[in-house]
Amino acid sequence: MTINTELLTNFKKRFDENRENQVIQGAIAKVGINTASIDNDVLRRHSFTFSDETKRGEITNQQASGRCWMFAALNTARVDTMNRLNVDTFEFSQNYTLFWDKLEKAHYFLDSILNTLDEAQDSRIIAHLLTDPVQDGGQWDMFSGILEKYGAVPKAVMPETFHSANTAVMNKILTSKLREFASVLREGHQNNETLESLTAKKEDMLYFIYNVLVKALGEIPETFTYDYRDKDNEFHRIADITPQEFFKKYVGWDLTNLVSLLNAPTADKPYGRAYTVKYLGTVKEAQPIRYINAPIEVLKEAAITSIKAGEPVWFGCDVGQMSIRDGGIMDEKSYQYDLTLGEGLNLTKAQRLDYGDSLLTHAMVFVGVNLDDEGKPLTWKVENSWGDKAGKKGIYSMSDKWFDEYNYQIAVDRKYIPEKWLKALDEPVIELEPWDPMGALAMVK
Repeated sequence: MTINTELLTNFKKRFDENRENQVIQGAIAKVGINTASIDNDVLRRHSFTFSDETKRGEITNQQASGRCWMFAALNTARVDTMNRLNVDTFEFSQNYTLFWDKLEKAHYFLDSILNTLDEAQDSRIIAHLLTDPVQDGGQWDMFSGILEKYGAVPKAVMPETFHSANTAVMNKILTSKLREFASVLREGHQNNETLESLTAKKEDMLYFIYNVLVKALGEIPETFTYDYRDKDNEFHRIADITPQEFFKKYVGWDLTNLVSLLNAPTADKPYGRAYTVKYLGTVKEAQPIRYINAPIEVLKEAAITSIKAGEPVWFGCDVGQMSIRDGGIMDEKSYQYDLTLGEGLNLTKAQRLDYGDSLLTHAMVFVGVNLDDEGKPLTWKVENSWGDKAGKKGIYSMSDKWFDEYNYQIAVDRKYIPEKWLKALDEPVIELEPWDPMGALAMVK
């Protein structure tokens, strides 16, 4: 078959025979496919009322950056801080953790280049490493490593700057220099420089990254003093404390107890096993990324148990699928493409992963769930980090079926996960290739 006049004439005839196509064509031309296809009943399915909720702070805004995973993690952690400080809301400095993430990613990248000096220049591994060495995205375990090593500080201690809120130019400069550094290391190896000699150059390379980060994001506080008033209007001063001490005292998490559950129903990832992704990390010496792949019901039950205990749940999903941003709705039936376009979107979750139609694109926080009389979830309350103009003042409602189809990962305390699934951590971890979709959240720009 070729595209020729006869074929096109046949297509036009088929199109014109259905008069509804003329109306739909006009609507789509005027307002676009999604608005023309929206299911008006979707609002009725989302009352934004939930049977079980956790405490949460004021809505945050990651602005023009891909720091969703940081915002989600810190928005989860701040609930414990709010309780310990006796305040209605609190916000950590996402700029502080961004600084360390960029510096550690640069170090991780340079180490990866040194570890792959014998790879061909056109190998897929080298192409992958060079693609986005200091992108904004990340995974739960990557952020856990930052918190463990560097702690956290209140937002007032290291506030936002232009480039923490608008990372594109900074990232471009850092990426170009890191690629330049990679060329120096690889060409040095080709010219028979010793590994010891090449490794010695890394310090000056990292200093350049540090130099840019201080200028773009600000000086890192080694100790700080934090003044605040609590809910009873009583004044408090926390004096001369380090970021590590602040995190330990005012969040108090044992990060080793927080476990990542994954739902990837593809043939190459059997349930009940733990997985990692090659060449994916931030803090080099931190525990590698680990996910336990489990049926979606396991993720739901763990999330519900955590929410009922008052603990919000970090999660990673494909946010752009069947979502209504302005209305704050994530519903698998948001758009009736079958009526406007003639066919709906019919890939299964596994097929979407296998054929590149879906991956992890955004992290947010579950802060509530609406359960029916039998304890089954109907909708989920989602705290986003896109400011209070998106959604319902920053809050989204997710249908339970959307959770099935487009949610991939949660992080919860291990006490909320049945021992049957935790046993996977005692077995050898299966390594996934760097380009596996389960590492995609770390590639978010």
